[in-house]
Amino acid sequence: MAKDRLSIFSFQHFCYVIIILSFCSVIISLSWSHCCSQCHAAYQVIAQKQNQPINLLSYPFAWNRLMFSSEPPSKLLKIALFVKKWPQKSHAGGLERHALTLHLALAKRGHELHIFTTSTNSSFTNYSTNNVHFHFSKPTPAGYLDQASVWEQFQAQNSSSKPFDIVHTESVGLRYTRSRHVTNLAVTWHGIAYETIHSDIIQELLRSPQEPQTKALNERAMKVVEEVKFFPNYAHHVPTSDHAGDILKRVYMIPEERVHIILNGVDQDVFKPDFPKGKEFKKRHGIPDSKSLLVIGLAGRLVKDKGHPLMFEALKQIIAENSTFQESSMVVVAGDGPWGARYRDLGASVLVLGPLEQAELASFYNAIDIFVNPTLRAQGLDHTLLEAMLTGKPVMATRLASIVGSVIVGNEMGYTFSPTVSALKKAIYELWVGGREVLEKKGQVAMQRGLQLFTATKMVAAYERLFVCISSAKHEDHFCEYQP
Repeated sequence: MAKDRLSIFSFQHFCYVIIILSFCSVIISLSWSHCCSQCHAAYQVIAQKQNQPINLLSYPFAWNRLMFSSEPPSKLLKIALFVKKWPQKSHAGGLERHALTLHLALAKRGHELHIFTTSTNSSFTNYSTNNVHFHFSKPTPAGYLDQASVWEQFQAQNSSSKPFDIVHTESVGLRYTRSRHVTNLAVTWHGIAYETIHSDIIQELLRSPQEPQTKALNERAMKVVEEVKFFPNYAHHVPTSDHAGDILKRVYMIPEERVHIILNGVDQDVFKPDFPKGKEFKKRHGIPDSKSLLVIGLAGRLVKDKGHPLMFEALKQIIAENSTFQESSMVVVAGDGPWGARYRDLGASVLVLGPLEQAELASFYNAIDIFVNPTLRAQGLDHTLLEAMLTGKPVMATRLASIVGSVIVGNEMGYTFSPTVSALKKAIYELWVGGREVLEKKGQVAMQRGLQLFTATKMVAAYERLFVCISSAKHEDHFCEYQP
């Protein structure tokens, strides 16, 4: 009888596997992300059919897809965080913004947080909560954490009355020479060398004949080899995009049960639709509030690797060849960098605002009709795209693997383009011809995807569950199980 039951189970399991393979075969004609969504649904169907919980440590998709309880955690953690720089609020790059958003939320949920970071000469934010502790050290000449100093600080705290339940490092804040001694450690990768090879190829293709050829491609290949060698010294890996997760498992050969995809999230209480704020922003900055005027937004550091030479040239050509475009549209640029002055030279149809505070940036998104990110950096998920989506705006971005694999997974929520001037011009003309009605529909789809995957709440819940799971003795506790 037992043998018969086993045979029936095996046959059912075989059928379910066939279902997954059938779903995933659509990758031939559809995007990888769509295939992932189909496989994710089939994966959960299988778990439900078998009435078995999912082993989270082996879960192959982004944890943001799962629903975790918003109730206070049943287990409070003592968390160590290693981050090169702890930012001032609203003045943070992607890695620092991630650390700020995630860990302050964890502290708010009752966890005890110890932040090991470099000292700063600027005024430092004081937090009202008493469960956030800073451990400062003098940075190295290159600006990184001094590993000997932070390790000594960490050991002193870890040998106190209560050792750390979980250790988290943003990228190589804690280097692999130290991390190999820590079994309850998770590292978040915001970019890996393998992804950057795509950026190097793009930069080489865009290089003018007058510029000397760089050695970046050859050097990057060796950097990948180095990473493949030392990445196993980190116990658990958290890639911030579906693509990076696939690379860690397939190219870097990290075992599946040590790779846990958690997509970036942004504060949905700050970045949300607010029509009056958008209207006020337009009035304050002299942007005509006209239904016939299409407002295209750019934001971030106005530097070469963020694609601004590409965007500048595309706009320059469009403005020169199409006077109607100038009359019916306006490009609003929020950010600072060397390309700001060049944008100003394009005339009255381009408005450069300079850098904006976070609250002001939220108003900026509400004032535009579409957000464009021409980045040439093939690493991680840019927060600006997620912020715009949560504000209900469609997005346009370079066709890079992490972006098309996790964010703009179809043209129903925006546009993608190859990193060439001609492809970018074509995409800009397409959104311009489609007009505001088309953009509003795409914006609604973008916002729904943003609310499903890219909120800070979803990101924090996923990290909290991962941390609790890792801290459980031998992962035998129910925290490592998920019931669909």
